[in-house]
Amino acid sequence: MPTTAPSPAITHPAPTTQATAPPADLSLEERMALINAAMTVRLEEAAVAYEVNTAHIATKPVDLADVLTVPLTPTLQPPTPYPTPVAALLQRAHHRLLTGGWCSGALVDAEGARCLYGAIHAEARGDQNLESRGLEVLMDAIRRKFTGVDSVPSFNDAHSSGRVPMRTLDQAVGLAHARRL
Repeated sequence: MPTTAPSPAITHPAPTTQATAPPADLSLEERMALINAAMTVRLEEAAVAYEVNTAHIATKPVDLADVLTVPLTPTLQPPTPYPTPVAALLQRAHHRLLTGGWCSGALVDAEGARCLYGAIHAEARGDQNLESRGLEVLMDAIRRKFTGVDSVPSFNDAHSSGRVPMRTLDQAVGLAHARRL
């Protein structure tokens, strides 16, 4: 039978600090409260360290509506129209922007994309009364979130992407429906 050489002893360095264990005569609830207090202190220290380490990073708040988006490919069929004329107009305009594209700086761009006003104008199909009522409800929806906006075109052109204008148009649809317009 072969003999093996004795393995060298592994020495572990002695811990520099001793973990303090709660006295054994405490009840379970008291020991849990002690541990909870110790963990709270550690979490508060970690939170302060995080704030100090990330204070130099410039961030802006994230709007969840910008994160949660509609499917990338909108359906070709418009949704079931609202029963009221203004809500249906705004809904058709919203669908037109989803399928045809959004633009700023023009009623219609070279690719056929439209601005908010251009989409409402096209979907009103010559009914100026319906168009003006739709624009009025859209302005109400805009003024609920944005101050100092004087017109739908200026609001549309103030944005570099269609995300906010289209979300506002969708909110105007709900507003017109709630008002039974």
